[in-house]
Amino acid sequence: MSTVTTSGTWTAVSPAPPNLSGLSTDHVSWGVPVGGGKSGYVFAGGTIEVKADGSEFTLGTFTHQNFPIQGGADNRFDVDLAVRIRFEEDDTDRDFGFRFHHFETPNDGPTPDDEVDLPTRVSPESVTIDGEEYAVVITGFKQNGQIVNKFISPENGANSAHIVAALSRVGAPDVVIADIHYKGAVKRTQADEYVEIVNRGTAPGDISGWTLFADDPGQNFAFPPNTVLQPGQRIRIYTNEVHPEWGGYLYGSGRPLWNDKGDTARLRDTDDTVVSDYSYGAGAP
Repeated sequence: MSTVTTSGTWTAVSPAPPNLSGLSTDHVSWGVPVGGGKSGYVFAGGTIEVKADGSEFTLGTFTHQNFPIQGGADNRFDVDLAVRIRFEEDDTDRDFGFRFHHFETPNDGPTPDDEVDLPTRVSPESVTIDGEEYAVVITGFKQNGQIVNKFISPENGANSAHIVAALSRVGAPDVVIADIHYKGAVKRTQADEYVEIVNRGTAPGDISGWTLFADDPGQNFAFPPNTVLQPGQRIRIYTNEVHPEWGGYLYGSGRPLWNDKGDTARLRDTDDTVVSDYSYGAGAP
């Protein structure tokens, strides 16, 4: 485990929107305001503990200052962030780069909320630790206690989220069970239960033919052919709901699968080896 301190600056915007300012600082902004302020991004780092085993940590806090601007309708561009990580043990700095894809949606359209996504979640830079090469992988935005793949930002406000990341070995996938959402809100069937799986690694993970098991017989889900998780990608396997934004996977069960008192999920590969398990509650085996 290492104690690190993070900081960041916005280095480039392409293609450049009108009235761009703040490059080489932690707050970049753009646009001609319409009755409010400019829009822009802010990155705030912090001091955290990081493990070189794929464990997730908070890289920093991302804030989108989203205000109506002139000529902002249906405008897309990329915003580059350089994150400096200082490793306190040896007092060294390492820089890691990421690209945010911004969609400035029409403010008067059916979906006025702006969208922020990451086309590539693995830093091109790496660091050597104990002879192994590691890169930083962004695995999502944590907003209101929930990790999401894409940052959706309503107008007329400053909308923030933690950037969740992992320090992972270069060239290897790392597919694990990240969470189980039990006690679904749908009465009786709890169709909205789900198991969340993430690839924390730096390479795609092919999980075709892998199986997600609960502890009761018959409660298993086999992943179809061509199921490949990209670095940083999350999917969810719902009990009986279809959510295309999370891959569209479901058990198709008309009854709850995950014991509200506690349970264990196991992810097995094609050799029936347990790759990852996740337990919760006092009733877990």
